[in-house]
Amino acid sequence: MSYKLLVLDIDGTATNSKKEVTPRTREAVIQLQEKGIPVAIASGRPTPGVAPVAEEFLFGKYGSYTLSYNGARITNWKTKECIYSKVLPSSLPRSLYKDACRFDTGIITYEPNDSAILCGRHIDEYVELESRICQIPIHTCDGDFPERVAFPVNKCLLTGSPDDMERIEPLIAEKYQHEATVFRSEPFYLEVMPKNVDKAYCLSKLLKILGLNREEMVCCGDSYNDLTMIQYAGLGVAMANAKPVIKDVADFITLSNDDDGIAHVIEKFFL
Repeated sequence: MSYKLLVLDIDGTATNSKKEVTPRTREAVIQLQEKGIPVAIASGRPTPGVAPVAEEFLFGKYGSYTLSYNGARITNWKTKECIYSKVLPSSLPRSLYKDACRFDTGIITYEPNDSAILCGRHIDEYVELESRICQIPIHTCDGDFPERVAFPVNKCLLTGSPDDMERIEPLIAEKYQHEATVFRSEPFYLEVMPKNVDKAYCLSKLLKILGLNREEMVCCGDSYNDLTMIQYAGLGVAMANAKPVIKDVADFITLSNDDDGIAHVIEKFFL
């Protein structure tokens, strides 16, 4: 099979355990683009959180793509044009804020233009982690989160201890089953996304734009929110450090993110 698109998760996949892009992985991704094959980053991060990795891979030079917010927003990195976006129902952030108060969790979304994290309640260690990873500041709402969120929202995030998130996940998922997609991207993050939005669904939109079919796509990931795209791809690749459920559905298991597993995939299946 001749593969014509490579899709990468970031954390645990394109970056190592220090959240760095290694020289070998960078070189391999750039070499692939030089060959005329586009690359897409598909991440739960907001667009500013994806930007440093996109810049490392020279996406602006080669015209590759980012799928931020777990795919809810697709950007042509060369033109910076948003070519696809899906948002939550306008009433949902207000309702979700009440849930956060009820269960005593954190709640965040992102300011227009992704300029900052908008924190609706207390700033916990998990909100601080999101700020560090995405390299954007935190703005607190002082209790007026529902009033502040008067703009289209691609994603809300509930934060809290892994035990708390595990306990409330089925409750939130059932409550919003007709309005949103709910899942944990990390044990301490409960993502609330527009209905039917996941990496596979949004990659189907990108494939249509590019005139490709899914059999021509290779998707690489390591965690729960990568499951659908790994199942959907012509070649689904799990990192050696991936969760067991990801390895179970993958067509191929590459080296770990600390051993340049992405470079190994590029060398084996593309170059």
